[in-house]
Amino acid sequence: MKVLRIVPDRCTGCLRCEIACSYMQTGAFQPAKSVIRVSPFEAHTSYAPYTCTQCDEGWCMTACPVEAITISPVGAKVVLDDHCVGCKLCTIACPYGTIFYNPDTNKAFKCNLCGGNPACAEVCPTAAIEWVEADTVDWLGDFAAERSSSQLAALTLES
Repeated sequence: MKVLRIVPDRCTGCLRCEIACSYMQTGAFQPAKSVIRVSPFEAHTSYAPYTCTQCDEGWCMTACPVEAITISPVGAKVVLDDHCVGCKLCTIACPYGTIFYNPDTNKAFKCNLCGGNPACAEVCPTAAIEWVEADTVDWLGDFAAERSSSQLAALTLES
């Protein structure tokens, strides 16, 4: 199965992924409507893109009372606009904060993997985002553990 693999150490914070994603999602360059976000860390000296991991648990799907979230042929959990009632339960259920609510349409929206050709991976100049054949795993685990331990050490020194 193909998955988005994110390698935060390669991200330069160029935001091309956000721009490409917003264009694919809305037909306009509106990074606020992107479903991939780039977070700055350490006073903007490092960055980490994040988006829906298409997790096995599918908390968004489970929380939806009208079954408006289904799995596409490429493995993305997608919101069916004609079923979504805008209750926002999916946005609350997602532990990663990667499903969003559009107040203009009163519908939830999230990464749909661009139908199997993710624009974010296509435009990333440093291969921080890759569309690869792989098992679903926690790609950010090691990075997060490394960052959190250095942040905890810095906080301990300040105390």
